[in-house]
Order: sequence, then structure tokens, then C-alpha cells
Amino acid sequence: MKPDDPQLRQQLLLIRSTELRHQLRGSLDSLQRPAAWIDKARVHLTWLGQHPIWPAAGLALLLLLKPRRVIAWSGRLWWLWKTARQLQRWRASVLN
Repeated sequence: MKPDDPQLRQQLLLIRSTELRHQLRGSLDSLQRPAAWIDKARVHLTWLGQHPIWPAAGLALLLLLKPRRVIAWSGRLWWLWKTARQLQRWRASVLN
């Protein structure tokens, strides 16, 4: 076979494609655990969104037990909420 033979080139490309597929699988395996964690977090946040009484009850309990700490954290959480909303709007504008 000559170096510029189409069959040889095709075989080399198939071998390279197989190697790249194996490398990609190895790279994606390392992302499997963080992706599973993100999926679990999304499920829990969805549940909390569907059952808002539980976070409200927890907040009320904290407000009764540690009012200074709740007041101190409320400003930080409000900032986080506003930032998250701005990021959502920015993401929506970029995707559209």
C-alpha cells in the first residue's frame, strides 16, 4: 500500500476515531459524579419549590432561635437572590 492510498487513509482515520472515542469516554466518566450531584440538587430544589411550607417553617424557627443571625444573613441572601435573577435574565437574553 502506498502512503496516499485511500483504503490505508480510511483505516488510519477509523483507528484515530476509535482512540478519540475512548479518550472522550474517559473524560466524561470524570464528570459523571458531579453531574449526578447536580441532578440530585435540582430534584431537591424542585421539591422545595413545590412544598414551600418547609423552608418557611425552618426560617421561622431560625428567626425565633437566632434572630440576629437571620437578620445578618437576610441581606446576603437578598443579594444572592437578585444576582441569580439578573443571571437568569442575562442567560435568557443570550439564548434568544
